[in-house]
Amino acid sequence: MLLVASLWRLDTFTSEVVRDYGFQNFRLLWESEVYRAITQRTVLIAAAVTVTDAVLAFPIAFYMAKVASRRTRNLLVVAILLPLWASYLVKVYAWRIVLQEEGLLNWALSPLGLSGPGFGNVATWLVFSYLWLPFMILPVYAGLERIPDSVLEASADLGAKGLRTLWRVVLPLAVPALAAGSIFTFSLTLGDYITPQLVSSTQFIGNVVYANVGVANNLPLAAAFATVPVVVMVVYLLLARRLGAFENL
Repeated sequence: MLLVASLWRLDTFTSEVVRDYGFQNFRLLWESEVYRAITQRTVLIAAAVTVTDAVLAFPIAFYMAKVASRRTRNLLVVAILLPLWASYLVKVYAWRIVLQEEGLLNWALSPLGLSGPGFGNVATWLVFSYLWLPFMILPVYAGLERIPDSVLEASADLGAKGLRTLWRVVLPLAVPALAAGSIFTFSLTLGDYITPQLVSSTQFIGNVVYANVGVANNLPLAAAFATVPVVVMVVYLLLARRLGAFENL
């Protein structure tokens, strides 16, 4: 139905949806520099959030899986899951208070002569990275826990130091788990429209779709733009499948 609606058009005179078929909406998305910039911004932020969460999640997950005691591991799992029980809007508004001009971040940085990023793309990246971090930690933790300790012991017996074992043994085995976690962080960022609206003045794909469904009443254009993240995610899932991500979901 989404694809069918994307082929309709909006009558500019009556503002009614005309149910004949054509590719004029996709042509507009392709030819418009504004829509191309919005798509590029959304995909780049989604990629940046994914990389950030992977870098943050890996040491946490490794500590949980291979270093922490059972009691500490259970406490860390609870600590990671607890933020998921809180309201999405409460967390975003909390970050909005932190990032505003008179917020906590500027207060902490002012003695150093520095200031926070304010509202914008950096703020969007920070908030998304915080929101989706648990969705990266848990698959990576599950993937690392499946690596037998005997593999690490064999690497040490063959003379590999800790960092070399981490780089040449653990990280390659953890790639499917990282790819599994990236499916969540990338797709959730790609389709979100509330966080950009609250901590940024820039437009993302979700904001444009929301505006065209509600305010502009241009359902065909909204449907056409909504197919963009669908296509991006199909390509992304095909790549993730080649990395063995589905085995770690």
